[in-house]
Amino acid sequence: MTAENKTIIVTGGAGYIGSHACKLLANVGYLPVVYDNLSRGHDWAVKWGPLEKGDILDPDRLGEVIKKYQPDAIMHFAAFAYVGESVNNPILYYQNNVVGTYTLLRVMLEHGIEKFIFSSTCAVYGEPDTLPLTESHKKQPVNPYGNTKAIIETMLEDLAAGGQLKFISLRYFNAAGADLDGEIGDSHDPETHLIPLILNAADGKIPEIEIYGNDYETPDGTCIRDYIHVNDLADAHLRALQYLQEGNPSGFYNLGSETGYSVQEIINAAKLVTGKPIKTCISPRRPGDPPALVANASKAKQELGFNPQNSDLDTILTSAWNWHNDNR
Repeated sequence: MTAENKTIIVTGGAGYIGSHACKLLANVGYLPVVYDNLSRGHDWAVKWGPLEKGDILDPDRLGEVIKKYQPDAIMHFAAFAYVGESVNNPILYYQNNVVGTYTLLRVMLEHGIEKFIFSSTCAVYGEPDTLPLTESHKKQPVNPYGNTKAIIETMLEDLAAGGQLKFISLRYFNAAGADLDGEIGDSHDPETHLIPLILNAADGKIPEIEIYGNDYETPDGTCIRDYIHVNDLADAHLRALQYLQEGNPSGFYNLGSETGYSVQEIINAAKLVTGKPIKTCISPRRPGDPPALVANASKAKQELGFNPQNSDLDTILTSAWNWHNDNR
């Protein structure tokens, strides 16, 4: 893979998935310029290009950075992404995710930047009617976070239809794992991701893992989700960028391993990887949690060449546990 134009602005590049994308971009010859306000990202995760501090709601600062670097494209990771927080404070999510992305799009178009890689989510689908989920499944989000991503996707479609923008929207399933070299990994406060919470329980940082419902219509009664390694997500972003640079059309793509694991299966596997007991307790179901979410990623495989190499459960858990132990 070669870098056609070496500079890419990565909003939210100090965050979990964005930082892994920056490392891969740099490794194949791009210059990733991180644009991040560090409200939820970390300056220690910016290692492969310059950090430009700024907010996506600030058009003047955005314009200044875009003018300085003249990027070929923008990868947009900057967003608030806690479902529960979005339910409790929807205005925060509409302001940051929707208005912020609108501001970013307006400024980039004013400066003649036309290629846009968007960090979307399977939350746009809501509770699935059929599984595995394909991109043609109707969008019916059940929380404000999912709503904000669906609104942004509509904006992108409209801009593309008007000939102003070429975009790829990548709908992730459950991002997991950590950099295989141990340089970066998952670090959220508060932590809401299942696997880091399980590892915290294994390490004694928290007393137990809450399992939200064990009476679903699944083999063991707990929810099933599709986990994809963060390195495979980063690889998909690189492929999406190069797909646009080759002149291909805009589109939406699911990113998942196409394999579902239940909460209990993840806990059992984590016990083997860590060699530690993990206490659990059963809590009531959370509203809007479907029994199962599993991706059909065949479109990404066929058109982008997406080929997840690290999304087996052992690699995900081992890389996450190594990161956890190195960064206590």
